[in-house]
Amino acid sequence: MKIREKFNQKLLVEGNDDQHVVWSLCQKFNLTENFDVIDCDGIENIFSQLPVRIKQSNIKTIGIIVDADFDIKKRWKKLKTALEKIGYTIDVQIKAQGTIVQQVNMPQIGFWIMPDNKISGMLEDFISFLVPDDDKLLPVADNILKQIEGQKINKYKSTHRSKALINTWLSWQADPGTPMGLAITKKYLSTDDKICIQFINWLRTLYDEK
Repeated sequence: MKIREKFNQKLLVEGNDDQHVVWSLCQKFNLTENFDVIDCDGIENIFSQLPVRIKQSNIKTIGIIVDADFDIKKRWKKLKTALEKIGYTIDVQIKAQGTIVQQVNMPQIGFWIMPDNKISGMLEDFISFLVPDDDKLLPVADNILKQIEGQKINKYKSTHRSKALINTWLSWQADPGTPMGLAITKKYLSTDDKICIQFINWLRTLYDEK
């Protein structure tokens, strides 16, 4: 969703689902509205926008959320290289609790690589961590995917399995097909998981919420 930008702090995300998940989590945890969540419509647009965003006047902070996809090390290397090209010295490794880099005369930069800064995956893998522990539908959905994969009739790529899994699970909720962000609001998903708390703490630290 395109928004009217209001703040000198930005959070760049890959797509609409990421944007709405962040908004829902911020609402759930009562985070101060002091940064814009910008749907960049794809990871390549995040990289292409970075040099422009960095040079905008009065920019204080830029956060970046990207999917690790099939290789988190490769994603980190590409992100690190992109930032070094525009003047940052990235002498840290990505941190499990989210990374924040401060450099003199440059906006503060923060990164979160979905799902948890440690493993390959994407937003849907992060969402799967929020499925309640006592949920009985996710294992059934997983078994169904295994069945169709065994018969080789699945149309999705193996790298998109988590998308198929979480969207199957969402299609079986009280309001079938509820988007991920709204599933947080409707409490289909739990926000008590450790990784969710780490993500919120990263946002709070990055955007200096008092």
